[in-house]
Amino acid sequence: MLKVAIPNKGQLADPAREMLQEAGYLRNAGVRDLVVQDPANDVEFFFLRPKDVALYVGAGTLDIGITGRDMLLDSGAEATELLPLGFAPSTFRLAAPIGSAQSFADFEGKRIATSYDGLLRSWLTQSGINATVVRLDGAVENAVALGVADAVADVVATGTTLRKAGLEIVGEPILVSEATVVRRTGAPMTTPVDTMIRRLQSVMVARTFVLVDYDIKADNLAAACAITPGIESPTVSPLHESDWSAVRAMVKSADVHRVMDELYELGARGILVTDIRACRL
Repeated sequence: MLKVAIPNKGQLADPAREMLQEAGYLRNAGVRDLVVQDPANDVEFFFLRPKDVALYVGAGTLDIGITGRDMLLDSGAEATELLPLGFAPSTFRLAAPIGSAQSFADFEGKRIATSYDGLLRSWLTQSGINATVVRLDGAVENAVALGVADAVADVVATGTTLRKAGLEIVGEPILVSEATVVRRTGAPMTTPVDTMIRRLQSVMVARTFVLVDYDIKADNLAAACAITPGIESPTVSPLHESDWSAVRAMVKSADVHRVMDELYELGARGILVTDIRACRL
């Protein structure tokens, strides 16, 4: 039985559960469950603290897990990234009181508060910056105001909370993070793991693309297919009217309205857009 760790709280929890459900798992899971058996797929799910996922996977206790790239690297676990999932984006940034720092060099000799001390220590070493790491659990934005640090390093989505605390972000991101599937370093790929990865990839594709159907005159068919090339090639079928064809193609969701406008201007009619629930490419 495949043993999988997923977050039980935080910004990773609900999207991870939703993606797995879209992939055909966790159909009967309750929101407060700690362990869920999925006998139809021969999988057992364990709901853990997001920061613990990589540790259990790296120790070989669980086969794979979903966590943030930042938490994976911070953990120091013997685990590696298997598949980025495209949700829960964030950046790990340095921040200091407004006007106090212009570049990373200004953090030399400073006290930096963070709840990601492993990640920060590694970056400081790589960057050749000598600073004192002050490890805190939870929110760190008040550490400067309370006098325990001169600056902070934290996972940032918008930076609003830091600005409210009188801090400003300095420099480029130390790390760009998102949700990712992790497994023990060097672990062989197994059929159950491969199946889950393939299903998750299909969900990501289904979320990224839609199906576009339309009718087009034969004279404009080549130009229309150039607008909607699909994955390999669009599907073209003859209509009862011999000089018309029906076309179906996958189009990126973000581009669909522009594509519809271009098709309509070209003379396409009956333009329909359909969501994709799942697929295999």
